[in-house]
Amino acid sequence: MPTITLAIGALLVALGGYAYTGSVSRSPMTLIPAIVGAVFVVLGLLARNPAMKKHAMHGTAAIALLGALAGIGPLAMGGTTRFPPLMIQATTGMMLLCAVLLALCVRSFITARKARLAG
Repeated sequence: MPTITLAIGALLVALGGYAYTGSVSRSPMTLIPAIVGAVFVVLGLLARNPAMKKHAMHGTAAIALLGALAGIGPLAMGGTTRFPPLMIQATTGMMLLCAVLLALCVRSFITARKARLAG
């Protein structure tokens, strides 16, 4: 899971950078996926330490949930009529990547719990 977290973090940083450089207004809002991605990269690096893995992955799941929910906001508040289209695309991409990461984290937690209970 740390490798997947790092990969999704890198994708989000690239998505945020693309949205910022491609935006005419250079709105700081387009950097939100990059900030979330940077947090995932840090958590992924922390998760490589066996003593920190459990805490880092639970933090990853929490941030992934917030990232998935944050992507809904601009869509619910008027979509492209209120926000630049590139920002909508970036937040939608963030929402999807965070939802995938959250699902993978939950699956990993269930598998780890079953393995722990099995002995």
